[in-house]
Amino acid sequence: MPQPFHLAIPVTNLADAEAFYGTLLGCQKGRSDTKWIDWNFFGHQLVTHCVETMPSPPSHNGVDNHAVPVPHFGVVLSMPDWQALASKLEKAQIAFVIAPYIRFKGQSGEQATMFFTDPFGNALEFKAFADMEQLFAT
Repeated sequence: MPQPFHLAIPVTNLADAEAFYGTLLGCQKGRSDTKWIDWNFFGHQLVTHCVETMPSPPSHNGVDNHAVPVPHFGVVLSMPDWQALASKLEKAQIAFVIAPYIRFKGQSGEQATMFFTDPFGNALEFKAFADMEQLFAT
């Protein structure tokens, strides 16, 4: 089993971070202080650090005829968990950067993917594979 990663990201409002990461995405809140919150981000440690000003917005790279925001982060879910999250986000009327779809359909590395941003402009990608052997396919 892979080891959990640790990622610290900027936010400008901890209450909005709590609503997005805690309430919407369902991440369990860990330790916190007046300027940061630790989250259990699907088994990984994500820390939202409150800053006065957000860094510049992401750039974009073309992947499968879509403009993928860079940088971005996220996790690989099981297909049922990905489908449930996509449905939850659609019901919450999240504005997708790239709406849920199957990337590289019929090719090596076929995957379900979706991109959206948190309230601060941090880009997230969630993906799933029908065949996890395709995760590192070439």
